[in-house]
Amino acid sequence: MRNKLIWKILLIAAVLTICAIFTFPLNKRINLGLDLKGGMHLLLKVDTSKLTPEAKTDAVDRALEVIRNRIDEFGVREPYIQKQGEDEIILQLPGVTDRDHAISIIGQTALLEFKIVSNDPELLKQAQEGKVPEGYELKSSKDSSVPLLLEKKALLTGDALSAARIGQDQYSLPDVELEFTPEGSKAFAEITKKYINRELAIVLDGVIYSAPVINQAIESGKAEITKRFGFDVKEAADLSLVLRAGALPAPISIEEERTIGPLLGQDSINKGVRASVIGIILVFAFMAIYYLLVGIISDVALMINLLMILGGLGLLPILFPGVSATLTLPGIAGIVLSLGMAVDANVLINERIREEIATGKNLRNAITNGYQKAFSAIFDSNFTTLIAAFLLFQFGTGPIRGFAVTLTIGLFASLFTAIFVTRTIFEILLNLGILKKSLPMLQFIKETKLDFIGKKKFFYALSLIVIIIGVGAYFKKGKAVYGIDFSGGQLQEYSFKTPPSIDKVRQVLKDADLTDASIQQFKDNPRVVLIKTSTDKSQALTAKLKETFNDQDVQILRIERVGPVAGKHLKGKAIKALIWSLIGILIYVAFRFRHFNFAAAGVIALIHDVLVALGFLVVTNRQIDLLSITAFLTIAGYSINDTIVIYDRVRENSRLFKKLSLAELINLSVNQTLGRTLLTSGITSLVVIAILFYGGEILSNFAFTLLVGFISGVYSTIYIASPLVLAWTRTRKSVEVKKTLTKP
Repeated sequence: MRNKLIWKILLIAAVLTICAIFTFPLNKRINLGLDLKGGMHLLLKVDTSKLTPEAKTDAVDRALEVIRNRIDEFGVREPYIQKQGEDEIILQLPGVTDRDHAISIIGQTALLEFKIVSNDPELLKQAQEGKVPEGYELKSSKDSSVPLLLEKKALLTGDALSAARIGQDQYSLPDVELEFTPEGSKAFAEITKKYINRELAIVLDGVIYSAPVINQAIESGKAEITKRFGFDVKEAADLSLVLRAGALPAPISIEEERTIGPLLGQDSINKGVRASVIGIILVFAFMAIYYLLVGIISDVALMINLLMILGGLGLLPILFPGVSATLTLPGIAGIVLSLGMAVDANVLINERIREEIATGKNLRNAITNGYQKAFSAIFDSNFTTLIAAFLLFQFGTGPIRGFAVTLTIGLFASLFTAIFVTRTIFEILLNLGILKKSLPMLQFIKETKLDFIGKKKFFYALSLIVIIIGVGAYFKKGKAVYGIDFSGGQLQEYSFKTPPSIDKVRQVLKDADLTDASIQQFKDNPRVVLIKTSTDKSQALTAKLKETFNDQDVQILRIERVGPVAGKHLKGKAIKALIWSLIGILIYVAFRFRHFNFAAAGVIALIHDVLVALGFLVVTNRQIDLLSITAFLTIAGYSINDTIVIYDRVRENSRLFKKLSLAELINLSVNQTLGRTLLTSGITSLVVIAILFYGGEILSNFAFTLLVGFISGVYSTIYIASPLVLAWTRTRKSVEVKKTLTKP
């Protein structure tokens, strides 16, 4: 027995050592997401509609490689570039907050062509009158306000280039020097030899940059792109960069953009850490005060839990090379929430130990039986939450995946610490003689004898009224209930030195021809203004705001843009995640309790909780965004915990009280577990409340949805799921259900 305990201690020590190694130093082991350190997330769509079937086959792969080359030239550290689907590319640029510059580099097609300028004045006049001759095209010029008539066929393209760099023209102004490949040099020499005394237009993306006269054959394999008054250095650098990286095989459009400025990133870190610390302190304090020594043991387990989550994030890229250990703002919320949910297992064990002591068992047996009886409920409830977390990762994007990863690691850590670590600590204390005969704990909520089943009709009606009001408000508001994640559009968030005049901001929007824009100023931080527009005019809007509020140090905090296609795609994925999580939970609960009625009642209760949370979001004028969907799935995973604990107790009681009817068994089980249900949901809600009040505006909707969902979860477990099991089970079948439950 003692040797077994020693092995347990060594295993815990080994796990703690590994986790510590892969946790510290934090800044080297765990990368911060774009929402914490600033940067850009882009979803790019490659338009292959005008390409030939042959060119389409590898167009996206070629575009990805060109973009990768441009990003490498741009000097971005640790970019993330990946193909998604058939014609999309995901691009993440940490630390890049000059969005206009970055987008111009990434999106420029960079199609370089050399074309001969027509020297026939009649043809030019004809083209200027709108009758462009066949085989020609009229193009605008950077050097002149007068367009030039070009022969449509390109004599040479950018494929013939081997290098492009900043140089100086004859007036010492910046230009772009080109160098051709051997084959390109030969072709360029032949062109310049054939067209002496003709103008050769250098065309980039359909615009003429210069059209010098060919005085002689050029056999050096070099050429220059000049501008009448010269490029500025940055413009020449950018142009040479995209030419070096190569031309995109097809135009690209930005379907989704999320740009986080460094100020908002640091603010998010500060608020996320503060919410985490406050939430953890509240949980630790409550456990220590309510459960005394047992609570302190639980707190030790929670501290180990936190270390395991951080260590797991550090270890993740080593175990799974394709998965990034990136900590996002929702990821911080996931850590804090998983700690709150870990309390669920500890409370369940503690309450079971209390019950065993109350029956007169000695302390060692009470602890052993408490763990054994709590295990099935802990395993089932954690597994159902894992189903929701897995589907969040499968269907989620960006920060939502970060939340799913930290939640998953946290759930595995809570199983290890609650079942294994605390049990080992109890064994050590028993062997040392520190624990002998008693294990004092406070008990605010004693076992009740309420008739929950008898009041089912009243609460069915109450739930229907709440859901109908919420769903009615949802349909009444229509598309207005959705954030830009699903409805599309652009969101810009600015900070000012002092609270700006909204009327003045509205006038700026009017001047920028953005009359359909909406403005939001936050009560808790009136220096921040959120502007939602249907089109991307952030560059002009930012310049106008800085000009109008020139003494206010206007800073861009974030820019988010989602196109209609991406919005539809995100909405589809969110609906899939919800549906599949409910199906997964339905199948698992039906399998574990061997009866469909239990599973169906549990899932109906989850749908109830999601609809209640949705209704409260709509009625309180909060918008539905990706984090709201994350909250809905978390509610589904967490709310089933309470339901499973009651089901588990019904199963246990069906073996102990064989003469009781199914209605009496359900009522007894709800009363026996009521204290635990209120405790765990209350403690987890402490964490959510901390996120709601201290986690910042970005996490506000998320925390509010969770809080409503958790409260609804307690209610639906008692008044919806449990009565539904009975309502769907006819009297003549109740014996059959009881027999099913009593099977081992």
